[in-house]
Amino acid sequence: MKKLFTVRNIIITLSVLLFLFIAAQKAGIISNDHKTKVITDTVATRNITETVSGSGKIQPVTQVKISSDVSGEITEMLVKEGDMVHKGDLLCRIKQDIYLSNLERMEATVNSSKAGSAQSKARLAQSKAQLINSENLYKRNQKLFDSGVLSQQDFDAAKAQYETAKAEVEAAHEALEAANYNISNAEAGLREAQNNLSRTSIYSPVDGKVSKLNVEKGERVVGTAQMTGTEIMTIANLNEMEVRVDINENDIIYIKINDTAHIEVDAYFDKKFKGIVTEISNSANITGMNTDQVTNFTVNIRILQESYKHLIPPNMPDYSPFRPGMSASVDIETNRVSKVLSIPVEAVTTRNDTTAYGSTKSKRKALSENKKQNKENSKSEKEQEYVFVFNNDKAVLKPVTTGIQDNNYIEIKQGLSLGEEVIIGPYKSVSKLLKNKTPVKKVSKDELFENEDSE
Repeated sequence: MKKLFTVRNIIITLSVLLFLFIAAQKAGIISNDHKTKVITDTVATRNITETVSGSGKIQPVTQVKISSDVSGEITEMLVKEGDMVHKGDLLCRIKQDIYLSNLERMEATVNSSKAGSAQSKARLAQSKAQLINSENLYKRNQKLFDSGVLSQQDFDAAKAQYETAKAEVEAAHEALEAANYNISNAEAGLREAQNNLSRTSIYSPVDGKVSKLNVEKGERVVGTAQMTGTEIMTIANLNEMEVRVDINENDIIYIKINDTAHIEVDAYFDKKFKGIVTEISNSANITGMNTDQVTNFTVNIRILQESYKHLIPPNMPDYSPFRPGMSASVDIETNRVSKVLSIPVEAVTTRNDTTAYGSTKSKRKALSENKKQNKENSKSEKEQEYVFVFNNDKAVLKPVTTGIQDNNYIEIKQGLSLGEEVIIGPYKSVSKLLKNKTPVKKVSKDELFENEDSE
């Protein structure tokens, strides 16, 4: 019985010692050989530029699609793809036979209308002469009737003849007007026939290069009078190029006209070009269906010529290093700050669980500081941003207020001081594993990666 009591005391004693040992480890009193290995960086002043990225295609700023106003067969094609043309240069001709015959027919119609008008004028003159004669006869008969020499029947006949003559003059006037309208109508048809004939010769409306040729000599084209028409060619000014990119609705609000952009063209993988935002669309481009819809806005970024002039051969001033349709990606600078406190982006994490602070006392203190710093947002339930500060081999959780960021660093407005050491990795430790005052061991990146590889 005594022996059993002794064993029980030993077990209880060992259990108490184990509990105290674990508690001491958690409190940091006893060193732990299995500390979480971390890498750190210091809070420093840097210049940070916030950017919005996008990808798209290169297109000319000025681009004209040439279509024919009339239909027919291409009888002459005077340019080929890649040719430089100037405003007013003849590009191609469409078969004129139909339009020539239509012109001749309308000329004949005009001449016929003019002849009809001449006949109406002669008829009017004749009617006026008859009216004068009828008027004189009526006046004489009026005197005779008043003297009682002329019977009522003869007087009425003379009066009717006079009224008829007046009506014929009015009818002749109307016929002459109608003849003049016929002339105007025929002349309008003649002008239309002349315009259609002139449209069989297509001239360049702008200076530029034939960037695309869709038809060849002998092919038929449909004029725009009937429908959308056949696109014959495209003329573009390749000396002024732009990138048209789609920017997500969440980022478009940060972009402004004249923002600077850095452009990478897939064809020139080792070079970067500068650009400037010239246009931001007001209407969205919506792709996808229902819940998979993506809302983007098109942004036009002009490529500055001075950024690629070194690619233009001295003996080829019209040469363009870019071609319409080339793929490009852009980084648009939307905001910039200088000499501000900053840390690597990977050091910032968000926490909303109660265990993140360690003890309840630490939690209350951190939450109290957080409430003071974010008084205006106290009603919202947004997650607070934190960093782990390396202090005496422990990861101390601190709430921070951040500003803008680039690909590598983020601005710290409140919560840290210059020179403090923050934990930046490993990512899993910063984002999930570390708690407030967790014992850690600072190592180099090489040592950390070597250990990860060996595991």
